[in-house]
Amino acid sequence: MTDSAIDEVVYLSVHTSPLLAPGTGDSGGMNVYIDELATTMTGREVDVTVFTRRTDPEAPEVAEAEGSYRVVHVTAGPPQPLAMTQLPMYVGEFTETAYRWLDDHGQRPALLHSHYWLSGWAGVVLKEMLDLPLANSFHTLGRVKDLARRVDEPLSSPIRTLTETEVIAQSDCVIASTPHEFDDLVQHYGARLERLCLSPPGVDHDLFLPGDRDQAREWLGLPQGVPIVLFVGRIQSHKGPDVAVEAAAMLSPSTHLLVIGGASGAQGAEELARVQRRADELDIDHRVHFLPNQPHRALPRFYQAANVLMVPSRSESFGLVAAEAQACGLPVVAAATGGLPYVIDDGVTGTLVAGHDPANHAAAVQAIIDHPEMARAMAQKAAIRSERFSWSATADRLLELYRGIVD
Repeated sequence: MTDSAIDEVVYLSVHTSPLLAPGTGDSGGMNVYIDELATTMTGREVDVTVFTRRTDPEAPEVAEAEGSYRVVHVTAGPPQPLAMTQLPMYVGEFTETAYRWLDDHGQRPALLHSHYWLSGWAGVVLKEMLDLPLANSFHTLGRVKDLARRVDEPLSSPIRTLTETEVIAQSDCVIASTPHEFDDLVQHYGARLERLCLSPPGVDHDLFLPGDRDQAREWLGLPQGVPIVLFVGRIQSHKGPDVAVEAAAMLSPSTHLLVIGGASGAQGAEELARVQRRADELDIDHRVHFLPNQPHRALPRFYQAANVLMVPSRSESFGLVAAEAQACGLPVVAAATGGLPYVIDDGVTGTLVAGHDPANHAAAVQAIIDHPEMARAMAQKAAIRSERFSWSATADRLLELYRGIVD
């Protein structure tokens, strides 16, 4: 079969829409993934429809994204944002409504591609109703997240881990972002090797590219001549903002930390208040700055303006923020967990730190700040190495996988 044989695909994203800006609520790297992938697939003449749960009563039933794919807002439960724990009770309604929409519009996609465990649940049912192959990307895994959680974080719900196991068993292809996630699927879920596929996300290299640091700071209104460390991500405990703030207190007194992101999840607001309060207790609130989530297209300026990116995540299936930062020539200091060692070349494009001791993360950041020649070498190699991740390559790989399960 040729690429043109995959002429129509349905993506399922129950809990978050690719039209939403990442960095707050339940919007994150998965939003970017679906948006970039759908846009790239559309450019390959693949018709893409994304089904997502309606969270705004004023949103149109069908919205056209900038990338020219369509987003169908499915009414399932009250049309408002809901906590993740409330969503399972509406998966059945979501599935039935999506099925009726496809039937009413005479659409017969080549396959379904679900994202996250809730969408996988809907995907397994739709697979049977429509007699279509199903690919699934989890983006995060409950059992893996539980192994690395902070002691005060709640465990994943039993319904999540049971659903993940069933989705893995019923999917025609389970897509892992990195070899580490591939191994996690086998070790923690007993996934069958013949159903596992490897396909990393990409980076938009027309958007994320190196730039002049002084110009970027001038454009953003940031101070010149001082070290700036960046944290970008949803404010939730497993992303490690607490580690970043504690580490900031151990850096040179002239160093500023920018924390970009909004509260996420049931404990997000509490976590944001916690790290803000901690910055005040450490007497570094004058050099730790909390910014709301930024549009995805605005992030390159921040990466270009900074000296180092911190990614102290407790679990990370891939680490899209790290990949995009490296494309901008920004060295990364990250926890050596999950997919981050696949994205970051330790000692070459950044530094991987074992564990989440703030002192160790601070030492790695300070070493890059104190050694500008090393930092420049890392920046150059980071931009070059990042070219291995592209949405074009991701689309090529996924079309290959799609053809395999359709055949």
